[in-house]
Amino acid sequence: MAQPKLSGGQQAQLAFLATLPPKFERIYRQIEEIATLKADDMVQRGLTRNLDVLKNEASSLTLTGLADVFGVMANVARRGGGVQMKVRGLREGMISLKVNYEGALRSASQGERAPLNEPGET
Repeated sequence: MAQPKLSGGQQAQLAFLATLPPKFERIYRQIEEIATLKADDMVQRGLTRNLDVLKNEASSLTLTGLADVFGVMANVARRGGGVQMKVRGLREGMISLKVNYEGALRSASQGERAPLNEPGET
């Protein structure tokens, strides 16, 4: 079976998506560090900064699903309130990130589709 022909945008998306799994692991470790109450403000600010950078990179590559989740997670990490509520929101965000990552990977790895003919055209 022949490899699908990918556009330049899809190749850039795939290159970015390939860098995400190690970053997901780091985000997960930071969330768990916050959950154990061993984290100080520097860990939370670092997590927020990382999420903001990833949001900007994803939105520049038109990966809107991932960009939205990164943005929501950054807001959750930034806001005040109880640590338990923050950790719960961040953990739910990680689940959503993984789902959106799989969808973005599937979408970016499909070849360009030929335009459909309008009715009445041959």
